[in-house]
Amino acid sequence: MRRRFLLLAAPALVSLPARAAPRRPVVQPRRLALRHVATGAGFSGPWHDGAAPDLSAMTELSQVLADTRTGEVRPFDPLAIEVLWEVARRAGITGTIPVLSGYRTMQTNAEVGGAVNSQHLRAGAVDVALTPAQMPGFAEQALLLGRGGVGVYATRSFVHLDSGPVRRWGDIPEDLTLPPATATASLRTLPRLGFGGGRRLNLTFDPVARLAEAWAQTRVR
Repeated sequence: MRRRFLLLAAPALVSLPARAAPRRPVVQPRRLALRHVATGAGFSGPWHDGAAPDLSAMTELSQVLADTRTGEVRPFDPLAIEVLWEVARRAGITGTIPVLSGYRTMQTNAEVGGAVNSQHLRAGAVDVALTPAQMPGFAEQALLLGRGGVGVYATRSFVHLDSGPVRRWGDIPEDLTLPPATATASLRTLPRLGFGGGRRLNLTFDPVARLAEAWAQTRVR
């Protein structure tokens, strides 16, 4: 009788629902397709696993973006590739991106009249060739991203992107509200034309822009 009393007095076991494990964010690989106009070398595939750049892909990209005059390869800055990927994604460009220039040696840089502090010298810049239809959207997204340097050349149909200090120059619409840029002693003001019907503006002009413009006119030997 005592045993029965103890059993009845024991607290009932309550079945609690199992606590769901916290959801992990879905990590999507970042894909990129680009082709160097001067050499025809190209890359297509994932360059980033969603958490970090893929070392094998970055090695291949460094080869594709090598100096076109000498073939010299320098490890390309993943941050510059990230800027290119993000701008293309925001602009809705899904096909192969034509690149006019990537890494440049000091000799190549001097040959095209480049600035001594060019971001191309450290493998941290790309000049992207664009169709007239792609130019406004790509340029606008590059400027609004607020990362690195952006040089817009609407009449020559290319945009310079780099992972250096935040700055911009070239053909920029007057009515575009931009993130603040970093002022440096190397910058000076020159009148440039805005694309998409913009009026003539006084915009910050970086010496790197001279290099990009000269490179676009230089035949690769």
